[in-house]
Amino acid sequence: MEAERVQAIASFSISAETIPAEFIRPETEQPGITTYHGLVPEIPTVDLGDPDQENLVRKISDASREWGLFQVVNHGIPSEVIEKLQKLGREFFELPQEEKEAVARKPGVDSSIIEGYGTNLKKGDLKKSWVDFLFHNIWPASRVNFQFWPKNPPAYREANENYAQHLRRVVDKLLTTLSQGLGLEENTLKDVVGGEELEYLLKINYYPPCPRPDLTLGVPAHTDMSVVTVLVPNEVPGLQVFKDDQWFDAKYIPNALIIHIGDQIEILSNGKYKSVLHRTTVNKEKTRMSWPVFCAPPAEMVIGPLPQLVTENNPSKYKTKKYKDYEYCKINKLPQ
Repeated sequence: MEAERVQAIASFSISAETIPAEFIRPETEQPGITTYHGLVPEIPTVDLGDPDQENLVRKISDASREWGLFQVVNHGIPSEVIEKLQKLGREFFELPQEEKEAVARKPGVDSSIIEGYGTNLKKGDLKKSWVDFLFHNIWPASRVNFQFWPKNPPAYREANENYAQHLRRVVDKLLTTLSQGLGLEENTLKDVVGGEELEYLLKINYYPPCPRPDLTLGVPAHTDMSVVTVLVPNEVPGLQVFKDDQWFDAKYIPNALIIHIGDQIEILSNGKYKSVLHRTTVNKEKTRMSWPVFCAPPAEMVIGPLPQLVTENNPSKYKTKKYKDYEYCKINKLPQ
């Protein structure tokens, strides 16, 4: 039996001007109550094309320590590559339901396999999120399973493969700069997270219009398990960042990529860099979409604070473990 998709629920809810009770968040999570409405601090924006590497290192390092998130412009990915990625992702979600279900996650399969089209991600969540999604690996080739890639629209595969090649150069530059910001050799972080075997998992989030965006969330508050996450948004704002005990809206910047520092960088840096707590709101009139790519170590890779960053005055703050064990604990909400 097919799961009930949010896209279908939304079409009924708009005319009813209400949403089902299972989507209504507790008051402590409702964006209508908890979003900060004063003067919002500016999330850092970094020019990735800055020829002054020292300046670039300082800006990315400062943003990673203070926010755990920043936007990058002049990143080198051609606008037409991103536009094609967005156009074809949007076309997938506009397909008839049976075509989307052809790449759906199968019920009862191993919970560690998250690739495919789906709706509710975590079994233990008491409240549902206002989002449908599609997950699939885009790199390395050994981890790509085309079973979960849409065959329609026909150009989907080419657009995603092209984006992956450009994205890898951006991620390499980010890891180099983050390493230098910790006073390490430029290849340190890339090497310890798997080198060329670093895994790139694409997710397309589809947030349909919602008649009560003040009551629900697209994605609840979380940090990413990844090393870094690189996100392409559409023009409908919705990302919120938690800082100084407040939820702040992230401003939409055309042609920018949004970079999230993930849990693995926080662990490797022994807490110098911060994994960002964030969530997603939805819009009353417009469909919001985003294309995050989660860059994560191979399952057997052992991750812990880098020995160079552990001292008598700054002892290890995190356990060292295989990435697959970290992932299992996080997904199942077990102590780390």
